[in-house]
Amino acid sequence: MSIKVKICGITSAQDANAAIEAGADALGFMFYEPSPRNLTIKAAREIIRSLPPFITKVGVFVDAAESTIREAISECALDAVQFHGNEAPDVCRRFPIKVIKAFRILDTGSLAGLSLYQTNAWLLDSFVSGKHGGTGAVFNWDIALQAKRLGTPIILAGGLTPENVVDAVRKVQPYAVDVSSGVESAPGRKDRDKMKSFITAAKSTG
Repeated sequence: MSIKVKICGITSAQDANAAIEAGADALGFMFYEPSPRNLTIKAAREIIRSLPPFITKVGVFVDAAESTIREAISECALDAVQFHGNEAPDVCRRFPIKVIKAFRILDTGSLAGLSLYQTNAWLLDSFVSGKHGGTGAVFNWDIALQAKRLGTPIILAGGLTPENVVDAVRKVQPYAVDVSSGVESAPGRKDRDKMKSFITAAKSTG
C-alpha cells in the first residue's frame, strides 16, 4: 500500500487545492492561536467547502476546550482530530471521529506513555522546547522504529523535507508522513513545487 501524505498547516484554499493536485491524501487545519498557521473555524470551513470529495480533513488542536473541538468537527465536517498538547487519554476517547495523538520525541523516554493512548494513530514529532510542532527539527528515527513495534499506526513528522523523506520512509515504513514547514516558502504559505516534490518522493517508496 502506498504511504499516505498529510500536508499540515493549510491556511488558504489556493494552498489546499495545490496540495491535492500534488497528490496529498489529507490536509491539516490548525486551530491553535499562537501558531502562525492558525485558522478560525469560519475560515477553515470556507476552505474545506472548496475541496473535492475523498480528501481527509484533520483538525489540529492543542489543549483546546471540548466545546471548541466539537464545534470545529461539526462546522468543518472534519474526518479526524489531531491532539498536539497534553490531552489525557480519556479526552481522546470522547469524540465520534478518528483521533490522532501527537507526541514530541526527545529520546526513548518519550515513548513511555504512548500505550495509554488507544487512538487510531500516533504522530511522532520533534521535541523543541516551547513549541508544539511545525519547527522543522528532525528527531532520531530509530526511536520511531521502537514506537512502531507497539502496534498502533505511526505517522512520521518532524523536519521532513523533499530531500529526506525517502530515507525516513525507507527506514521507518510508517503508515503516513506529515509535513508543514518542510514544504513552505514562509510560515503558513505552502510552496507548490516543494509539495509536489515531497509527495512524489514519499510515494516513490511504495
